[in-house]
Amino acid sequence: MNRFARLATRLLAVPGALVWMAGDDSAPVESWPAGSADAEATALCRRVAELGEPLALIGDGDARLAFAGVPLAGPAGELLGVLAATDTGPRTWSEEDLRDLGDLAAACSAHMRLRLRAEEVQRAGEAAEEAASLAEAQADRMETLLNRAQLLLRAAEDLGDTSGLDEVCARVSDLAGSDLKPSHVGLVLMGEDGLLRQVAGSESGQAPRTGPEAGYGVDSDRPGARAVRERRTVVVTDRRTPAGFRPAAVDGLDGSGLHTLVCVPLSGAESVLGVLELGWDIPHVVDAAERAVLVVLADYTARAVERAAYLDARVSIAVGLQQAMLTDLVQVPGLETAALYRPAARQDMVGGDWYDLYPLPGPHGAWAMTVGDITGHDLRAATLMGQVRSMLRQADIDHPGRPPHQAVEALVQACQTLGLPAGGTLVHAHLTPRPGGHWQFSWTNAGHPPPLLAHRDTPGEPAEQLRSHDALLHPALPPGPRTTHTRLLTPGSTLLLYTDGLVEHRGQDLDAAPNEAARRLAAVSADSPLDDVLRHLAGTVAPAHPDDDTVLLAIRVAPLLPVR
Repeated sequence: MNRFARLATRLLAVPGALVWMAGDDSAPVESWPAGSADAEATALCRRVAELGEPLALIGDGDARLAFAGVPLAGPAGELLGVLAATDTGPRTWSEEDLRDLGDLAAACSAHMRLRLRAEEVQRAGEAAEEAASLAEAQADRMETLLNRAQLLLRAAEDLGDTSGLDEVCARVSDLAGSDLKPSHVGLVLMGEDGLLRQVAGSESGQAPRTGPEAGYGVDSDRPGARAVRERRTVVVTDRRTPAGFRPAAVDGLDGSGLHTLVCVPLSGAESVLGVLELGWDIPHVVDAAERAVLVVLADYTARAVERAAYLDARVSIAVGLQQAMLTDLVQVPGLETAALYRPAARQDMVGGDWYDLYPLPGPHGAWAMTVGDITGHDLRAATLMGQVRSMLRQADIDHPGRPPHQAVEALVQACQTLGLPAGGTLVHAHLTPRPGGHWQFSWTNAGHPPPLLAHRDTPGEPAEQLRSHDALLHPALPPGPRTTHTRLLTPGSTLLLYTDGLVEHRGQDLDAAPNEAARRLAAVSADSPLDDVLRHLAGTVAPAHPDDDTVLLAIRVAPLLPVR
């Protein structure tokens, strides 16, 4: 503003001029020559501001200045300041002097209004930028909160139906990686020996091991051990300066390349199960909100781990029980025998499939063979299968010389008497040697897939499907009549019993796979070992990823040796 003060000195031919800005005592004063404004001139400017009109003083040349000042008005008439001219000697201000000073003051007022407007626009722009920055930060925060809320909702849903530790590991890794973006997600669980170990199952490259294979104790200085021992979240923010940890306690961080590690305890119903680990290979700040999310995620994970451990134990028992029922086949004179059991694609899908081959009492050298499938894929199905298998054996032994259907009828009667809720299908048969190397095959079918019979003397034709069957086993069905069918097996013929895991394909015609099995069974060489035949059928006819267990039991009547 001193430009207007300089113009005033030239226009009015005075030694000094100043522009006084309205405001408090600290309001700036711009003068020409620069710094020439004194206290008297400033006080007179304030007097003009108080009067609100021009003021002209002649001065006396000694103590009082000659002074002429004009108010500077804003767009609404508000006072912006004062433009004044001063002289050291007595000075009579003419009307032309005051008019020129007034015109110059009008120009100065216009300039001040423009400058104030520019300052307002600048302040408004800065305020808008600050508001936009705050809005963006708030939007980012709201998005973060929304993502984490969605993470916890997905965790409650995804971890609520897991059935094994491997599945828990995979889902926790997917959940945490979707929002928190860690480079490492791991589950460290307490073993029966009291040592903490990282469990297997996380995706390759995403969960480097941070501890020795042998595990480490709860009393160690490792972050995971401290989290379990103190039942709180432990954060290591810098492996170079791990506050509160001895260097050996975080050696694993150097090996994994992690910069930040968070260990959240997995609190079970009775004790701490282990630790949920998340690590970042770059500096990462774990704020209070993220800690809260991790604690809730760890809680869902702990419940899933407990449920998975319970289910794994049940599956192990069921698998053991089922394997105990699938005994090695005994040698049968005059017959080649083979059996194959192939579990479902999912390890937890333990079923009630079984096969059996045992001698029958009596002088005829007869044998019983069975393939059955109890409904269900759990420990209950495996348990019922073991009971049904034993009861059917007992029925055969208690009814010597009786046809197979009577043994099945006795089984059904016993299940209903004892209230045993066994349901499913089976083929139960008796094999009796006959003269000339033949065998009599007598069977009863309770709703089971048909046995396949390949004849050696009809090459090129599919194996015969023995389709006759009665009702399946079910606790709600009343006992009904059952039948026994008989067929003479010639030397070299092959008989196959199997469960539906071999022939059930989703979206495929029900007869397609049995027809394919019949074609392939007839096509194999009669000299091929039966074990190889069963593996061939399981590999070509059964689904690549079966939903059910598969059992195959085959016999081949020994061919007659040529007479020399």
